[in-house]
Amino acid sequence: MADGRYYFTLVCDEVPNDVVLLDPGTRVLDVAQAVSRLTGLSLWRSKVLVTQSPALVLEGVPQDDAETAVVALRDAGAQAEVRERPRPVPPRA
Repeated sequence: MADGRYYFTLVCDEVPNDVVLLDPGTRVLDVAQAVSRLTGLSLWRSKVLVTQSPALVLEGVPQDDAETAVVALRDAGAQAEVRERPRPVPPRA
């Protein structure tokens, strides 16, 4: 560390996940309501997000929360999936 910089690698048991809306299906308003409940966005903004699919609905959430969100979106008629976020690559010294 001749340049005075220190690097730390954080180790977590929980890998953050993203919830991705792939296709809203035919029940766009139902899916927009589900997105609104999951994200806290207004119904109008949720509808805009839904119509721009594929869209990232939730970012960096625990596995259980991501799976629950995907079930809610599928129950509303959408196609959605959980994606593990890639682990960051530590900088080289």
